[in-house]
Amino acid sequence: MEIRSTTVQDLGVFVDTLHAAFGRFPDRPAEDGGGVWWSALEMDRGLLALADDGQPVGTAGAYSFELTLPGEVLVPVAGVTAVGVLPSHRRRGTLSAMMRHQLTELRARGELLSVLLASEATIYGRFGYGPATYTGRLTVPRHQGALGLPRARGAADADTGSVEVLRRAECGELLEEVYDRYRRAQPGALSRPHRWWERGAGQPPVSPAPRYVAVHRDAAGVPDGYASYSIGDAETLTVDETVATDDTVFAALARFLLGHDLVSRVVFKHVPADHPLRWRFADFRAAEAGGDTDWLWVRLLDVPGALTTRGWFADGELVLDVDDPFLGERGRHLLTVRDGKAECVPTDREPDLSLDVRDLGSAYLGGTAPSTLVRAGHVRAHRPGAAALADALFRGERAPHCLHWF
Repeated sequence: MEIRSTTVQDLGVFVDTLHAAFGRFPDRPAEDGGGVWWSALEMDRGLLALADDGQPVGTAGAYSFELTLPGEVLVPVAGVTAVGVLPSHRRRGTLSAMMRHQLTELRARGELLSVLLASEATIYGRFGYGPATYTGRLTVPRHQGALGLPRARGAADADTGSVEVLRRAECGELLEEVYDRYRRAQPGALSRPHRWWERGAGQPPVSPAPRYVAVHRDAAGVPDGYASYSIGDAETLTVDETVATDDTVFAALARFLLGHDLVSRVVFKHVPADHPLRWRFADFRAAEAGGDTDWLWVRLLDVPGALTTRGWFADGELVLDVDDPFLGERGRHLLTVRDGKAECVPTDREPDLSLDVRDLGSAYLGGTAPSTLVRAGHVRAHRPGAAALADALFRGERAPHCLHWF
């Protein structure tokens, strides 16, 4: 078997092989890819696995994104995508060989992290990826959707802006600008490069699928939030995503959507579990939570580099014994945090925590408490208080969340 990098000339073969791996057919020829998710593929970052007879049997790709870390630190990451192996060539080590080849290439590029969305939760842990952000949906019957006033009233709770309705085709640049402002301040958020918007690559509202967009503007008329939505046959208004620069703007958009005529229920997709919207309802039971799932998976490619890049919000030190069985590596690191900055150096001190690199990926953005992983048997704490200290250190300024689909 041979694994080689792809070029633009390989696009057709890559797309056909990937679709065959999942038993699907492309919506259109590869050369006419506008408006489909794979039109944003970066062919200089793709891999093809070839059988001994030269037949393409597997694919793997990566996008160039920025990830927002705790502390509003932006770092380049590889967004792993388009991973598939033909059913006729599974269970032969093809996937493992591609993943190992890809990780080697990502390290050679100097990238500290790689991320992905897992089609199946059992696949990518063995390659060192751990679930790091989570998402769900809220379903609200319209007759129960009244928003109450916050108990602590103040200027921050009063919305002085306005909401207007536009068609998706009318506001592409506006959506791109508002999303970019939002993602720079939200831990766990990924950038959406301009070519994604330009090519309509992805899910609504990036794709050109017909949607209405509720756009919020502040008192000065500057757009600071939007909600992309459609209404189905069952009188259900489904919100693809709500992007807002603060919680007051989010509440204003929610109030607008919940007031839509001829709608029996509103479904808000991609809402984090700890979002304050549920607390805004006059009836606390109005919003039914469901569809809770993992979203962004994180893999550390350079443990010291990744740990010293993110921001920190508590002081302390931990000795982390990190095992990376897929790459056959193990390292013991002294993590010292002072005044929001970290140092991470090799040490021979006794470890406070022993963990797999995938579990470090889960904890890295602050969305998974190390103590939870200790209680689940994933992480071993070697002394009392080590898990609690790790919780305090890894916790971010707010829960990480990712909206971007790739």
